[in-house]
Amino acid sequence: QVQLVESGGGLVQAGGSLRLSCAASGATFSNYNMAWFLPAPGKERYFVAAIRGSGGSTYYADSVKGRFTIPRDNAKNTVYLQMNSLNSEDTAVYYCAAASTRRLIWRWVYTGYYDAWGQGTQVTVSS
Repeated sequence: QVQLVESGGGLVQAGGSLRLSCAASGATFSNYNMAWFLPAPGKERYFVAAIRGSGGSTYYADSVKGRFTIPRDNAKNTVYLQMNSLNSEDTAVYYCAAASTRRLIWRWVYTGYYDAWGQGTQVTVSS
């Protein structure tokens, strides 16, 4: 089972940039599609961005398109969330998630399709 550890959160001014990292261990990293989520009411989470294990395809929530990117480095077992043009509405805990590429179906926006989660990293955007 893959284990995930996020880092890189912090305080940034509105309009600034931040790069989050999610380091994976315990499994072959390229065998996992990766994603970032935000907390939502109850136990659900909002989808932010996702990338396939090969790195060939990426997916974004409408609210972050053009501002965030989700690169991955399979040699370093790490996925990133590059966050640009930040605003106060981006303030949240960001969670990294991993979905096995062995899944026949992977609906990247839904938390139920993920096999492992990190503990989260706090991002605070000051206006």
